[in-house]
Parts: sequence; C-alpha cells; structure tokens
Amino acid sequence: MAVIKEKRGAAHTRILGVGGYTPSRVVTNEEVCTWIDSSDEWIRTRSGIETRRWATPAETVLEMSVHAAGKALAAAGVSGDQLGAVIVATVSHMHQTPALACLIADRLGTNGAAYDVSAGCAGFCYGVAQASDMVKAGSAEYVLVVGVERLSDLTDIHDRGTAFIFGDGAGAVVIGPSDVPGIGPVVWGSEGDKYGAITQTFAWNEAPEPESEAEDGAVRGPFLQMEGQAVFRWASYQMAEVSVKALEAAGITAADLEAFIPHQANMRITDRLVKVLGLPEHVPVARTIAEFGNNSAATIPMAMERMLEDGSAPHGGLALLIGFGAGLVYAAQVVTLP
Repeated sequence: MAVIKEKRGAAHTRILGVGGYTPSRVVTNEEVCTWIDSSDEWIRTRSGIETRRWATPAETVLEMSVHAAGKALAAAGVSGDQLGAVIVATVSHMHQTPALACLIADRLGTNGAAYDVSAGCAGFCYGVAQASDMVKAGSAEYVLVVGVERLSDLTDIHDRGTAFIFGDGAGAVVIGPSDVPGIGPVVWGSEGDKYGAITQTFAWNEAPEPESEAEDGAVRGPFLQMEGQAVFRWASYQMAEVSVKALEAAGITAADLEAFIPHQANMRITDRLVKVLGLPEHVPVARTIAEFGNNSAATIPMAMERMLEDGSAPHGGLALLIGFGAGLVYAAQVVTLP
C-alpha cells in the first residue's frame, strides 16, 4: 500500500521582524468626557488610559495592516513573495467574507495562504502559535502575523463603561526558521461559559433594539459591550495562572525574562500579573495602554515595536506574551524578541 509523503520544515522558529502603525488622531480623556459623565482622573484611575488613538477614514484596517506589515518585512529582510501564509487577527474587519488577509496578501505580492482569526484580544498570540507550527511543519517558510483593529467603529461613545477604553492600530511580525528555539510552547484555551462577558450589542443579521436608533432614524451599532468587573476578575486571577504555565512550558522563570508584554486591557490587570509573577524590577513591562488605549489584537505587536524602538526591551531578549479577551479566550507564549 502506498504511504503518504510528509513534509518537514524547520526545527525551530523565531520572530524575525516587527512593525507597527499608530493612527494619527489622538483622543484625550477630556474629549471622552464630553460624551460621558466622567473625568480624566476617574478614567486614569480605573484603566490607566490617558489618551487613545483613533483612525481617520483613510486609515482603514487594510491600510494600517499593509503599513505595519511592510515595516515587519523590511526588518526581517523578507519580501512579500516569500511569504507562505498571511494570518490576520481582527474583530473589526466589517466584511464577513472574504478575509482581510487576502487583501493584505495581494498588496504585499504573495499568493500564499491567507485567512483571518477571530479570537479577540488573544488573536495575535493565536496567530503566532499557528505561524510557528506552520514553519515547523514545512507548510510555509515565512509567515506574516498581523493584529489590526479599528475599535472606534465598534465603540458606543455614550456608554460610560466602554467609551474610554478602545483604540485603533496595527502591528505585525514575520515568523520564520531559526537555528535555536525562539518561540516557546503556547498555553491557550477558552472558557465559553463566559461568552456573554464581552459581546456586541446585536448580531449583524438581527433587527436592532429601538434604543439603537439615532434621532435621524439611522441605526447605531452594533457596539462592543462588556461586563467590566467580571472580565477584570477573570483576567487578573486566571491569566496569572496561564502566565506561569507559559513560563514553565518554556523552561524558564520570571527572573529570566527581559520583557513582559501582556495585552493592554487595563493597567490594574497588568499590575496584578506583574505582582503574581513576581517579576524582578529590572524586567520592563509594556504599558502602552496609557497612550494607545486597548487595541485588542493589535496591542501586543504595537507594544513590542514601541519597547524595541525606545530601548526599554532588548533585541534578542526573552519576552512573555499573553493575550486574553472575548470568548473568553486566552493564549500565552515566551518568545525571543527580534
């Protein structure tokens, strides 16, 4: 009987280059407070956010992605036609089909596999895990992973619980072969019993509720809605356990880290994770939420680029990544920074 031939790829993988795109419009807490009954002090205390970036009409998810991807490819020394796959993590591409990844692939000059991942704020880490496995399996030599969001399109500016949280932006990495391990085992999963903790106000194919209509009769939304306290408790405690498991899976300790880059959901969540992990003071921690807001799937690669650019994290250093969000889903892995 004939035996199916298998293909084998690289023994190890790593992130070869990173790039980001930060939208041009700066939205201050003072501006947010013209929409909701709040204050700059309340927003900073509750979330750590001082400003957030919102995209202009020209800064589409496609344009932001292509810009970030171009920087990542250049940093990696890889051309678009060398990509075997493009994975895009996003919840704000407003077309159910076709995937945003196909448009990005076309703009970059690749005919490789292209698909979107809908895993909320964990989407980027999901993509990194899949890309690493692709390169090891031999189904692609180089894979582009993009995290991109225009959450301003899904934000109800009159919702006091969410109006101040979300921002826009894009980040991308190129993953390829390595002589030594550069991406640790992923620790990921889902807790679907908490599905309702972060949702949208109504489905695209449902009739909106009467309160979703503006005075001129136009439909408002759907928008993101969140059970803030429930998500905060879940992320603060259970994601600490996931972070520890990711370190153990990689065979390192918190003291070995040279950067901690968690999803930028809330500064208080970040502080809690740092405390539980027992991170030494010399380990830099991503806190870009203060400037960028919560960019969902884009927060980790955007923070990674910023930390490498400003020198707070070293090239070639070990970093713990963890993403968590709607689903509820999560993923964490240790990587070597490009």
